[in-house]
Amino acid sequence: MHKVVSCLSAHRAVLTGQSCSLPSLGKFHLASGALCGKSDLKYTPADIPEMPRCDFSPEEYKGMSKEKMMQIRRENCNPMTMKVTYYKKPVFVHQGYMQWLWDVDGRRYLDLFAGVATVSVGHCHPKVTAAAEQQLKKLWHTTNIYVYPALHEYCEKLASYFPDPLKVVYLTNSGSEANDLAMLMARLHTGNFDIITFRGSYHGGSPQTMGLTSNAAYKYPVANGLGCTNTMCPDVFRGPWGGGHCRDSPVQTVRECSCAQGHCMANEQYIGQLKETFATSVPSRIAAFFSEPIQGVGGSVQYPKNYLKDAYKLVRERGGICIADEVQTGFGRTGSHFWGFQGHDIIPDMVTMAKGIGNGFPMGAVVTTPEIAASFAKGVHFNTFGGNPVACAIASSVLDTIREDGTQKISLDVGTYLMKELAKLRDKYEIVGDVRGKGLQIGVEMVKDKASRDPLPPEAMAEIFEDVKDMGVLIGKGGVYGQTFRIKPPMCITMEDARFFLGVFDKSIQNYVEKR
Repeated sequence: MHKVVSCLSAHRAVLTGQSCSLPSLGKFHLASGALCGKSDLKYTPADIPEMPRCDFSPEEYKGMSKEKMMQIRRENCNPMTMKVTYYKKPVFVHQGYMQWLWDVDGRRYLDLFAGVATVSVGHCHPKVTAAAEQQLKKLWHTTNIYVYPALHEYCEKLASYFPDPLKVVYLTNSGSEANDLAMLMARLHTGNFDIITFRGSYHGGSPQTMGLTSNAAYKYPVANGLGCTNTMCPDVFRGPWGGGHCRDSPVQTVRECSCAQGHCMANEQYIGQLKETFATSVPSRIAAFFSEPIQGVGGSVQYPKNYLKDAYKLVRERGGICIADEVQTGFGRTGSHFWGFQGHDIIPDMVTMAKGIGNGFPMGAVVTTPEIAASFAKGVHFNTFGGNPVACAIASSVLDTIREDGTQKISLDVGTYLMKELAKLRDKYEIVGDVRGKGLQIGVEMVKDKASRDPLPPEAMAEIFEDVKDMGVLIGKGGVYGQTFRIKPPMCITMEDARFFLGVFDKSIQNYVEKR
């Protein structure tokens, strides 16, 4: 897609300690392993593959020092920002372009986490940037108390990506807000209160959605999310039941399976657990069932193929509506379909989304049926920034770019390749327990050993995680025990990028194993 100029000599210089100056990368310091900054990297060109070429020249950073930024982070930012700083040696991000990020020292990283699966079509994608600039020149802000083109054009366009009867859109600022509103709409429409989600799920951090979220790390000792009940997650790798044919993924678990063709014992057992939740933990009538088509923060967990279809039937029999949280799986990320729920052969009653909807611009949405939407109109709800003209212009451009750039096909092709190659690393290393996902929604679960499936300890995860970063790749972590590496890049990455990451990841695991 882009005109390519070579950055290979610069990359060799990083690893060999030579000096060079390329306009796109700045100057390397001897034996630094980084650009314009100190590092303790000790790799040689033979250790890792060469970073793919780039054709973009970042601006030279002339801003605040790293020391000053960390001082402000400690003294003026909420302490939570220090708690969630991802690395022991933080990455000081300066600029981004497509699948690449540059730090303040000029060092380039392959971004395989996309701001938590948020940058869908690429950092500062030229088409999306142009759409934002054009709208900024016309109208920055108004609200939906007025009728303006950007809002209505986008709502019509977004609705066209959904099957009937999912045709009514309400725009928000975030995924937490979208899920918060979905809870309210479900309760208004059904007249019921209780909502069920999976253990290990993450659906937001607002006081209401905190109840949907089932992970101790995101919980506070205060009343929140009343009426929310968590049921067993049908995790065919870590859960009590699972086999080698359960999930819709290019890679299956290594667990043995004796199920007959077309029969899934694991699915029956997990559905049995849901029935037990209905029998013991909630009233006979419920408001809703929330699920991600593939768990995101939970560690890219996938369920047995027919689980959601069977679960939806049980929920609807009890008066509840079914809500698909597509915050991380939507907009073609799973490759095979535009929406994750389509891979389960189901149609939810409501779909929530955010993150990739605006390629990183703050935006979310709730899409539902006319009947459920009508229940929301029983009162007045007003959102100052939902449907902001700039947000709508950006989101509209994202939809166009997904189609024009073929990013869904990229997700399918590159993601499938990545998973199959990662499965080879699973077979090579005892500590790689499971590889799973669809498209560019990938999880690699790390274990002490394959027999016990006990999670790899946090300090070991951190060591590998830091090593991957030091070799020039950014990935994520997730899972209830923080034991899963999450690979969710901008959907513009290439096969060459994938091969580079595989080499880096292999080397980082090898480094850890050899120290033991």
